[in-house]
Amino acid sequence: MASSTGNEKSVNPVLRISQLDALELNKALEQLVWTQFSSCFSGFKPGVLAHLEPEIKAFLWLILWRFTVYSKNATVGQAILNIQYKNNFSQTEKYQALSRQQKLWYLLFTVGGRWLEERCYDLFSNRQLRSLCRVKSVLGFGTGLVKLCGLLNFLVFLQQGSFATLTERVLGIRAVFYRPQGVRQVGFDYMNRELLWHGFAEFLIYLLPFINLQRIRLKVSSWCSPVAGLPGSEQAAAAQRKECSLCGEWPSLPHTSCCSHVFCYYCIKSNYLHDLDFTCPKCGSEGHSLQPLKYKIEMTELH
Repeated sequence: MASSTGNEKSVNPVLRISQLDALELNKALEQLVWTQFSSCFSGFKPGVLAHLEPEIKAFLWLILWRFTVYSKNATVGQAILNIQYKNNFSQTEKYQALSRQQKLWYLLFTVGGRWLEERCYDLFSNRQLRSLCRVKSVLGFGTGLVKLCGLLNFLVFLQQGSFATLTERVLGIRAVFYRPQGVRQVGFDYMNRELLWHGFAEFLIYLLPFINLQRIRLKVSSWCSPVAGLPGSEQAAAAQRKECSLCGEWPSLPHTSCCSHVFCYYCIKSNYLHDLDFTCPKCGSEGHSLQPLKYKIEMTELH
């Protein structure tokens, strides 16, 4: 709000965490804008935006700069947190908005710097000319030096609490509250719901290992399927022995367990290892002795 005025000494200083939160909100917004924009080209050939990605991103960031810093003297994250940029070079005690030159230099340092870094990386990664090696080394040294200065500026920011980025310090723009800070009303309803939900989730994590889901599934399947009695003929016995009572497929290494039903060896063995009180899902009989199937089925009966 460029028109808002007030005494600078009466303005409460912006907390460090608020300035860092504003930077994170700005990054999240940029990522969201790029994701929404790239999703518009999901139906095209993969990599259609790869060649022009730095330019497209620079154009999107230019639009964001036009409707945030240029028009409102604040980024989106700062506007959410009641923060605004102030011209720190002004000699007056009242609030003074950013000058046009500061806004343009801010655009050049933020948008132009990132575009130059991404574009130069693409250019030098595809060319191995000797004439460009020196330029590449110079730009690499400059990029590293800028990042080192940014690190030093961040350490100074942690100590002093102003100028969170190197761009803000160079341009002389400082984050201030542009509206009086009211009493913060803290509601604990959401916090209570989160605590209850996390407590319930931890209880489930503790309880689930004690629940034998395999046994419950087999018990339900035995209730839903009809109870099979002993076969009355050799043909019925042969028909029962053509599929595993657990997996429903042709039994591999068929075995029995104290009842007339047939199981794959690996199916029945894994269930016994998982549940010591395993019962047959067809008839509900209990037994722990596995015996290979001795009943011989003629090849003519199988077909």
